Amino acid sequence: MSDRTVQKVRVKVPASTANLGPGFDSLGMALNLYAWIDMAVADRTTVELIGDQMNGIPTDKSNLIYKVAQMVFAEAGVSIPELSISMYSEIPLTRGLGSSASAIVGALAAANALIGSRFSTYELFQMASRLEKHPDNVGASLYGGIVVAFWDDERAESIRLEPDGRLDVLVAIPEFQLSTEKARAVMPTQVAMKDAVYNLSHSSLLVAALATGKLGMIRHAMKDRLHQPYRASLIPGMQTLLDESGNYGALGVALSGAGPTMLALVDAESDRKTELESFLRGTLAKEGISAKLLWLKPCDGVTATLLAEGDEGLRRLVEKEVLA
Repeated sequence: MSDRTVQKVRVKVPASTANLGPGFDSLGMALNLYAWIDMAVADRTTVELIGDQMNGIPTDKSNLIYKVAQMVFAEAGVSIPELSISMYSEIPLTRGLGSSASAIVGALAAANALIGSRFSTYELFQMASRLEKHPDNVGASLYGGIVVAFWDDERAESIRLEPDGRLDVLVAIPEFQLSTEKARAVMPTQVAMKDAVYNLSHSSLLVAALATGKLGMIRHAMKDRLHQPYRASLIPGMQTLLDESGNYGALGVALSGAGPTMLALVDAESDRKTELESFLRGTLAKEGISAKLLWLKPCDGVTATLLAEGDEGLRRLVEKEVLA
């Protein structure tokens, strides 16, 4: 164990949305739903999962956070075989809000902080992209803001855009889960050239609109032919939301990641927010789908804090500050 190793850290990592319509596997945005992870050097490995939504997740050394941390230690040439891990997350699992990416980024950041921040944020981004095989969610959770990125099976590169302060995000989170594997399975292995050009042009315009603050252009740019038309069959009501949400005050609407969460970008000064909420909720209800609606904002990326011996545990923090 290195003498630069600290004893305990806490990370706070945001949720993320990916694709934003045409930016398949290349556009991501951090959202202010969070996961917290405490990680400490220990004599025996323990994994504490706080809250009901993580039922079924392993609490031994097969846990993803433990395995990612060990990858970081191995990369650094450090041996810390036993860890005490605690985690609480507001991010719903398998709903298209980057729950797995947040766990990966949180584990990377916590393990890196434990060994004295041996790796740069860029190096953590490479590790995260290798694990996820696409850089949009992990890039957003790591860097925050809006991330434009690629992964070419060897390396990832990205540029972070500062979100316009007028940008609000409304998400409708259906009660059912949808795995990324299932959502990818319905997509074709080849697409027509005209559809590829359609997405290239729309994604480019969307990035330009987000970078310049020309929010009115989002409604034209946030359209897709690569994945949403194929995934619509998995989410009743989705096509109606894509086609008509602009009539109810949305700047643009998209499937969040692989879904089933639907996401609308909205001008923070809009006076039609209640109207849009009713439309999203009502459209899904007509299909027999109950959904939780949340207003979110783009946010900063992961943060890591070193904890002293007497600092309160994560469960106490959650009870006192998060759930209060």
